[in-house]
Amino acid sequence: MYSEVRHDESFDNKPCVLSCSVGPSTSASWPGQPSVIEPRIGAQVLVGEGISLTFGGVKALRNVSFDVRKGELFSIIGPNGAGKTSLLNCVSGRYKPSQGELRFEGVSLTSLGASRRAQSGIARTFQNLALFSHMTVLDNILVGRHHLMRSNFLTEGLYWLTGAAKEEAAHRRRVEELIEFLEIEHVRHAMAGSLSYGLRKRVELARAMAIEPRLLLLDEPMAGMNLEEKEDIARFVVELSRERGTTIIMIEHDMGVVMDISDRVLVLNYGEVIAQGTPADVLTNSTVRQAYLGAESI
Repeated sequence: MYSEVRHDESFDNKPCVLSCSVGPSTSASWPGQPSVIEPRIGAQVLVGEGISLTFGGVKALRNVSFDVRKGELFSIIGPNGAGKTSLLNCVSGRYKPSQGELRFEGVSLTSLGASRRAQSGIARTFQNLALFSHMTVLDNILVGRHHLMRSNFLTEGLYWLTGAAKEEAAHRRRVEELIEFLEIEHVRHAMAGSLSYGLRKRVELARAMAIEPRLLLLDEPMAGMNLEEKEDIARFVVELSRERGTTIIMIEHDMGVVMDISDRVLVLNYGEVIAQGTPADVLTNSTVRQAYLGAESI
């Protein structure tokens, strides 16, 4: 059973709900069939060096350095207020670091806004749902394809003559593949606002995937879910990482999930890095245990 870590809980007896191999994997663009066998985790794709972020007199991040590798499921954890979402916002372009540099696939992200980063292959979900409630599930996911569309107001005016109709059909097929993957076929025409919380989380994940990201940022994808819903989302995340080769950065408070499915973990506390490494390394790190549990529990 998954279990959330609170300040009065122990790291011992870590739950293990999913069995995830970290060996070689097939690699191909989602959702096409795998065609090449290669090591699942490759070279660095995202590098952060000395990232600091200040809001007035509040230092949200302090000299944070890290790297994420191709195909890796990289989790960021830490107590409330540790700076996890602030770091994700720096990667997605919502915030601009006060100091430091971020590079994605060797290119500096410093001067790129959020929309340019999405075009570069970085997609994200949000801790708080950000769907269009009065649009259908299908249309919400189609929004994620917008930057991939080549038609403009002139070609759309000649819808049947310029290839715009074929392009729209191709995008809709891609969306249907995502809907099938996330098992939401039965609600494809429902209004997003009418769905349960767990289904809306799946729709938001589908919209992020519709961008066809090379780096997927997940901000607490399982927050507020019951056990069954968490297991479903964890299964989708694992398949994206292990079988489809998607590079993922995930913030998640449920330590059972994090330690069970992550390749590496970055631990923040008061905006500073206090540990990073494999789940096993993090679990046995006394500084991490103290940050979560308090000195009296160590």
